[in-house]
Amino acid sequence: MSAAASQSIASDSIFDELAWRGLVYAASEGTEEFLRNEKATLYIGFDPTAASLHVGSLLQILALARMQRFGHTPIGLVGGGTGMIGDPSGKTVERQLLTPEKVAENIEGIREQLSRFLDFDAKSNAARVIDNGEWLRSIGMIDFLREVGKHFTVNYLVAKESVKRRMESEEGLSFTEFSYSLLQSYDFLVLHDRYGCNLQMGASDQWGNITAGFELIRKLRQKRAYGLVSPLVVSASGVKFGKTEAGTIWLDAKLTSPYKFFQFWLNTTDADAPTYLKYFTWLARPEIEELMGRHGEAPGERLAQRTLARELTRMLHGETALGQAERSSQVLFGGEVEGLGAAEALEIFAEVPSTSLDPSRLEGGLPLADLLAETGLAASKGEARRKIREGGIYLNNRREADEKAQLSRADFLDGQVLVLRKGRKDYHLVRLQGV
Repeated sequence: MSAAASQSIASDSIFDELAWRGLVYAASEGTEEFLRNEKATLYIGFDPTAASLHVGSLLQILALARMQRFGHTPIGLVGGGTGMIGDPSGKTVERQLLTPEKVAENIEGIREQLSRFLDFDAKSNAARVIDNGEWLRSIGMIDFLREVGKHFTVNYLVAKESVKRRMESEEGLSFTEFSYSLLQSYDFLVLHDRYGCNLQMGASDQWGNITAGFELIRKLRQKRAYGLVSPLVVSASGVKFGKTEAGTIWLDAKLTSPYKFFQFWLNTTDADAPTYLKYFTWLARPEIEELMGRHGEAPGERLAQRTLARELTRMLHGETALGQAERSSQVLFGGEVEGLGAAEALEIFAEVPSTSLDPSRLEGGLPLADLLAETGLAASKGEARRKIREGGIYLNNRREADEKAQLSRADFLDGQVLVLRKGRKDYHLVRLQGV
């Protein structure tokens, strides 16, 4: 554990740490005392529905990491078996079934992402990533019904909120999904037998599945196991966390770039910032309180959001990627464009108006005033020349003072993209056709 990580731990018990961060929604009887006095082996499950996890999974990933920093042993259970069926919890329709090949591909991607947060080489409490397909794909149906099924009544399963909600919907609930709780209970039992796992954690919508698991252990092994769930993350306005107009925010840099990841956190509202700082960073309580105090004195500087974006981008993508993301963010507000590639410019300015330009028009030079009028940044060529003389026009964020300036391909980033700007933040992107 790094010195910085050690300093971020201010509580004596992981339960206290989770509680002050607002991460204890419910816990089974005795869990608090258990975590104060003993070292747990715990697990959290992750569905391999895609080759990458998304920001909605971060709270649970960090829960494993927090537990490990307090000396507990974390297991990331990837549902190579259950993922082929799908959990009905929180779902209004049944998930599409995945092929074994696709599940295997997704598991490898998730394993790599978990390795960025968990220590797999720790001497006494090394993390593990385990695929429940190891046991679920091999157990026979008769054996499963005899060993697990007979310990659950239909009345017990139907009473679960996730099951009840789906049964009352038009979609209904298939027997496949109805059996999910039994499969997850069996996961807990197998992990208990093989690794001494005695705690399952997850989001609050998993409470019914978790209670079924530790009850099965009690019935079959006469041992006590525990459950602890965190709240579902929603914004202060009630919007489900991680949902944006642009789509899912993935942890894989190939699917969501570090710049877009950084921007996601930077766009956090003032109302959500203190909660997210507690949920998603390693900052201790005094640091967060001091930070929010400074933020309150100058909210326009968005210090809380910038800290959140920096902490999370560094944690996931590393220091170099953070530096690039911050630089790209500064470009959007007039920072230096030199050295920026066309692909980065297209990403940074994806939401601004754009124009497609025939490259042949650059042969012999294209008057800048003409282009300003065509793009709408000026009402006419005459107004364009006046704006240039007044110092209000920028090419790739550099002021252009020559009203007779002629554009060539050399003015375009990578010979492909030109960033025009009028005033402080009126941008327009010009992209050459066919490149």
